[in-house]
Amino acid sequence: MLSFQHLPLALATRFAALRADRRGVTAIEYGLIAALIAVVITAGVGAFGNSVNTFFNGLAAKLSLG
Repeated sequence: MLSFQHLPLALATRFAALRADRRGVTAIEYGLIAALIAVVITAGVGAFGNSVNTFFNGLAAKLSLG
């Protein structure tokens, strides 16, 4: 059984092994890129959503009158 005296060394060893492990790095990078794209899209929709909505409502009103 692992004693509390050896716990810091065991944790340091495990974290060092995790840092050296390069498997899955590409998948994580693609996930971060996808998350960044989602944030940009969300910010863009929030910033331009009302103006786009107003534009299409005006366009729909003109088409329904014509």
